[in-house]
Amino acid sequence: MSPDAAASPLPATGDETGARAVERAKPVRVVSARVSVRDRIVEIWRTRELLSYLISTEIKVKYKNSALGLLWSMVAPAMSLLIFWFVFGVVLKNAYPSFVIYLFSGLLFWNFFSTGVSSATRVIVDRAGIVKKVSFPREILALSSIGTSMVFMFFQTAVLILFMVVLQHSPDWHLLPLLIPAVLATAIIAAALGILLSAANVYLRDMSHLIEIVLQAWFWACPVVYSFWSQIQPRLGRLSFVYLLNPMAPIVLTSQRVIYGHTYVHLTTPEHTGIQILPPWSGWSYLLMDSILVVAGLVLLWVALTVFGRLEGNFAEEL
Repeated sequence: MSPDAAASPLPATGDETGARAVERAKPVRVVSARVSVRDRIVEIWRTRELLSYLISTEIKVKYKNSALGLLWSMVAPAMSLLIFWFVFGVVLKNAYPSFVIYLFSGLLFWNFFSTGVSSATRVIVDRAGIVKKVSFPREILALSSIGTSMVFMFFQTAVLILFMVVLQHSPDWHLLPLLIPAVLATAIIAAALGILLSAANVYLRDMSHLIEIVLQAWFWACPVVYSFWSQIQPRLGRLSFVYLLNPMAPIVLTSQRVIYGHTYVHLTTPEHTGIQILPPWSGWSYLLMDSILVVAGLVLLWVALTVFGRLEGNFAEEL
């Protein structure tokens, strides 16, 4: 026997050959390098022009080849307001004065949040082509969905202002600055959840369907179509703080307090009774709640960026 023959490995058995083939067929799991959250934020800031481009492109694509174009972003909420006014003001004859303003002031922030989170959850899978071919901070895709939702919120706000002028309903002007922390808290929390869920949806495709169901249930946990103070607080009593642990509840209450403006209203009924429709809290109470939500949202965003950084290494293989 020659030395070369003696040194050669033994012929592989059928089981060994099959095992090697299976091993070669397994997808390679790539764990991305541990890039700090600070570095990820810096990289996102450096590519902010790409973020602006994605937002503007998504808006243009949505209304491409339509006759009214961007006007649809105002026509749609205007039709919603008209429907709400007809249903609750004419058909059901809701006893709250200007109830359509109360309703839409809560929907304004909820639509921003739910639309942003829902679209951000699907965005990486929907844009798998550029994710696999182009190198850029993938978090920007989720952030672009939140940004697009914020732009549509501003369009809806313009329509709401128009209706308030027509109905001669004014907001609480001295509390108007409270909308700034409310918008900030909503954007941060939506961005954190969007980034986290977009990464999870790459591995668990049912996530996008599940989040739609969760958002439907979440909507009814917010005081949009009912009064927290007159219908929920009396039943919960001292446990009312549990209801307010829902981050969107204080944000919706802030929007209603500022835009609807009245905490106590006289019902449009023959008895002309009054009701405390919103909490009689000071502006500082709303500011405190929204500030806490901003801080909590930043912590959640930090966690979301950390998890996203650990999961994005396998995006190309999973997509």
